[in-house]
Amino acid sequence: MDDLDKVFTAAHVEQKWTSKWMEDGCFDRHVEEGKESFCTLMPPPNVTGVLHMGHLLNQTLQDVFTRRARHCNKCVTWIPGTDHAGISMQVKVERELAKDGIYHMDIGREEFLKRACEWRDRHGGIILSQLKKLGVSCDFKNSVHTLDGDYSRGVLTAFVELYKRGYIYRGKRMINWCPATQTALSDEEVTMRPQRNKLCYVRYEIVERPGEFIEISTTRPETIMGDVAVAANPADERYENLIGLHCRRPLNAAEIPIIADEAVDSSFGTGALKITPAHACADFEIGQRHNLPIIDVLAPNGTLNANGGEFAGLDRFVAREKTVEVLRKIGALVKIEDHESNVGVSERGNVPIEPKLSEQWFLKYPKVEEAKRAVSGGFVKFYPRRWEKTYLHWMDGIKDWCISRQLWWGHRIPVWYKKGFDRGNSANWHISIDGPSDVENWERDGDVLDTWASSWIWPFGVFGWPDVEKMESSAFRYFYPTDVLVTGPDIIFFWVARMIISALEFVGPEKKSLIDEEIAGRIPFKNVYFTGIIRDKIGRKMSKSLGNSPEPLDLIAKYGADGVRFGILMSAPNGQDLLFNEDNMALGRNFCNKLWNAFRFSHSWRHSKSFAETQLSDILSRISAEDLDVDDRAMLANLVEFCDSFERLFTNFDISAAVNLINSFFWDEYCSWYVEASKTRLHAGDATVLAVHGVVMRQLLLILNPFIPFITEELWNAGNGSPRSMQNVRCETADDLRLAFQFLKLGTEDSENTSRFKEFLNGTRRLLSQLGGRKDGVALSIMPQSEAAQGELEMRMAKLKKLITVEKIQFTAAALQLPSVQTPLGSVFLHTGISDATTEREKIAKEIEKISKLIELNNKKLSDEKFIENAPANVVRGTQKMLEDNVARRNELHRILAALAEH
Repeated sequence: MDDLDKVFTAAHVEQKWTSKWMEDGCFDRHVEEGKESFCTLMPPPNVTGVLHMGHLLNQTLQDVFTRRARHCNKCVTWIPGTDHAGISMQVKVERELAKDGIYHMDIGREEFLKRACEWRDRHGGIILSQLKKLGVSCDFKNSVHTLDGDYSRGVLTAFVELYKRGYIYRGKRMINWCPATQTALSDEEVTMRPQRNKLCYVRYEIVERPGEFIEISTTRPETIMGDVAVAANPADERYENLIGLHCRRPLNAAEIPIIADEAVDSSFGTGALKITPAHACADFEIGQRHNLPIIDVLAPNGTLNANGGEFAGLDRFVAREKTVEVLRKIGALVKIEDHESNVGVSERGNVPIEPKLSEQWFLKYPKVEEAKRAVSGGFVKFYPRRWEKTYLHWMDGIKDWCISRQLWWGHRIPVWYKKGFDRGNSANWHISIDGPSDVENWERDGDVLDTWASSWIWPFGVFGWPDVEKMESSAFRYFYPTDVLVTGPDIIFFWVARMIISALEFVGPEKKSLIDEEIAGRIPFKNVYFTGIIRDKIGRKMSKSLGNSPEPLDLIAKYGADGVRFGILMSAPNGQDLLFNEDNMALGRNFCNKLWNAFRFSHSWRHSKSFAETQLSDILSRISAEDLDVDDRAMLANLVEFCDSFERLFTNFDISAAVNLINSFFWDEYCSWYVEASKTRLHAGDATVLAVHGVVMRQLLLILNPFIPFITEELWNAGNGSPRSMQNVRCETADDLRLAFQFLKLGTEDSENTSRFKEFLNGTRRLLSQLGGRKDGVALSIMPQSEAAQGELEMRMAKLKKLITVEKIQFTAAALQLPSVQTPLGSVFLHTGISDATTEREKIAKEIEKISKLIELNNKKLSDEKFIENAPANVVRGTQKMLEDNVARRNELHRILAALAEH
């Protein structure tokens, strides 16, 4: 062929179509009244980030949904964007400054923000440009950054409105503090990790009884200087006679009371608990109940402050070792035991957090009950459904959200304090978006909002909320609620739940409660598709920091973007974690190569008219119903059933199963069967069979385009001098095909007939495979199951001889003492022409032994409960199929062996 290279070169095709799509504005937002809309929003990747494997899976899925919507004749917009990434961006810029010996506090806030913006403008678009290499079809012209002017105004508007409505307050409470980034964190930004510690047993002398001691146990001896009491459970008889007395703190010696509190766990350690209200949430609550003082011994950076006495200035972990040495020296250390416990770790700072009493801004969530009803009532559907329970469980235990962060990079909290007046008195606050008119008399709050407190308005903020005119010009009401959100379950609380809450609160007039109809109109998205986590072969989450993650761009360079997309979707079962295997990328590439070759083969027999100018009706006009043979009719009927199954899987968001269905139909039904079965007629230039190939290939390209857009665009436009994107070509549904095929009068008997013949053919091929490719003296005898079966075989005899090359095929009325196989059309007997039966028996016996070992391994896997529970469904199904095939093959070999015994 002149218009298509013999070999598919992914890089060339990708570059060509990426440029073409951008030049032609193929993905620009447009609205057609009366036409159904489709909208999805890109979970904004960090502006500091680069493409990783999680992005690759997530973005591919979004692109599949978006492109499929275009083929369903919908008006589509996929809005991309980036997140300003508060903590990680601040840390990155601070590190850049440190290379030049600059400390950010020395240059001040204004200069720091200037340099941060410069860094963002230089590097912030990297990930979006990388996504273009993957083939994503989002509306890049309407990309949104969370620090854009319009979007920022929306973020601050949400804060001001929530404050006015009584949901935001300022208070001094125990919060999670990250010493590495020196900012407050919400509970959701802290991960619990098992950690081995030392449990120190320390004795405190009882003041009223010199020489007597009360023992406590602690993993944090460096906070002893902040102890203000020792507590025991009032039901603990060991300490009944000590309650009300005092003991002497051994470091920074001071007399502290011995108190009783039911919160103390008598089974932990000695049953006596040192109370350090500034450094443990439970201790803080006990301190509040008993009106105890608070002594904070830690500085914001994790070193001990002046209250740490002789340990002041030491890092908290260094101080831990030093305090143990001193306790041992003064005779206060009784013993040390190994101890394992869960420790909260800052996600961004990657260091253990510190509970800290701090004055912060907090949000009491609005519309909690409505947000629960949005999911339990089916207004927002989760895929897989199991995540609904997780969501509702969190909503039932929801706590106030600490939304202030001690950073410079981000949305600065829109609060001003009157200079010279008490900041603790709200009468001296000014809260607005633009600030007070006499700003010189006010000082602005130095904190910024938690990054999630900006991205939680993403579903409506990207449309210009709260500016009514901007929302109208961006077609907010046309595209909202959005259709599907693709995200990971790890941010179901960080982001998904909060977006639902904010949308219910802000999309519409202020209301204290909402009825179901209002919930349906305000929800941010109708469906949420949760991807699995990509893990390495030993189950670890893939991470560039761990060094266990491949570089996505390297994979694309090696296997092509289409190969990577198809390969990763084949191995990503619905909502389950997937174990990455690069072999799947190779399978994806092989699929693309096969598609290229299959198209070239079928296209070579047709005229060179471009698919881009071919309607289904044009192809069907070249088909004569009388000229269709049984396999043509079966192929078209199977195409309809394939489309039916595909649409059902896609609608239910079972994308991996849909991809595997496509793979199976293309390889097995089309390439392995129909192409081979129709070759004789193709060589003869049969117009009808050429048209059938055209119908099948056209439908395949349209269904495949969302998954592998580059190669399908190239094939669709083969021979067209002025390529036009196929993205808005409507893909016929199964019902459309049924209607279009009515004149062909297709029936189920054709498919059943062909299916029986294919089983006959496959069984016969398996029988022949035992000969290792030898053909000399090989013949087949067929004992038909019935006269009708013999008629079917006689009708197909020409195809059969073409598909199976043996010396002779004949019918027999009686069973023969020969190797055989049972098929739906009858028994097939193999004349082997073997002169040395002994050698042949030995070969088959060895093969039986080999297969028996495989069967044993298959059975072992399938009897392992952990394998059944944890392996992806497609892996379990594959193992079951392998077992069935191996058992069937062993049975056939036993039959052959038995027949050879007669020789």
